[in-house]
Amino acid sequence: MPKLKRSETDERATDFVESLDRGLRLLQCFGATAGPMTLSDLARAADLPRATARRMLFTLQRGGFVSGDGKLFSLTPHVLTLAASYLRSSQLVAVLQPVLDRIATAAQEISSLAVLDGDDVVFIARGGPARVFTGGLEIGYRLPAFCTSVGRAMLGQLDDVELRARLKAMRREALTPRTVTDPKSLLESIIADRAQGYSLVDREAEPHFRSISVPVRRYDDTIVAAINMGAHVDRVPTAEMIDRFLPLLREGAGSVCSQLL
Repeated sequence: MPKLKRSETDERATDFVESLDRGLRLLQCFGATAGPMTLSDLARAADLPRATARRMLFTLQRGGFVSGDGKLFSLTPHVLTLAASYLRSSQLVAVLQPVLDRIATAAQEISSLAVLDGDDVVFIARGGPARVFTGGLEIGYRLPAFCTSVGRAMLGQLDDVELRARLKAMRREALTPRTVTDPKSLLESIIADRAQGYSLVDREAEPHFRSISVPVRRYDDTIVAAINMGAHVDRVPTAEMIDRFLPLLREGAGSVCSQLL
């Protein structure tokens, strides 16, 4: 990335709206616990003075994003308009949704589209037979990138030096007894996945679930997302994932390259 000139840096600093940043930070603190949250809890979670958090909450309440009685506050369904705006404006979702539907119908399994968000993956679209989705797999679901097949497929876009540094820096907590957390082992796995063009992760992100993913590339060959299929370990063996799911995923990802800018 080119180094910014002082004038450009100063301009960006003056364009920064601190109050908006604080309000968005406060919104993200909801959901840390189930149910309504107190003003004190929200202020502490957002690292804001209590008086500042109070003004932000009442502003968000006036906009319809938060409801509360002055003591307890909750998000309203109106916040979903933010997510809906993203999904409606996302070229990835528009282009990949028909692909997900097609390959899910062919495989009779759920297919998913995910993107990287920091050190996490976020699922932004899904396709399934008769549009039936299972719990825990909703749009917006987040998982650590290092232990998921979609995450490893996307991390493969980094060169070895960048990948090694990225893995060492990210938080790597085991989600299951099979989760690989050693950065050297992860580096070797992702390099191998990059070479073979797909990633298969077996019970590392969820105890009884395995999935297979391929990267999605745009017109210039840059990886911008990943698509996957997964299933319960008692129902679909790894060999079937490679033999039956992988060709569908590869065909789906390859069919959209020229459409993604």
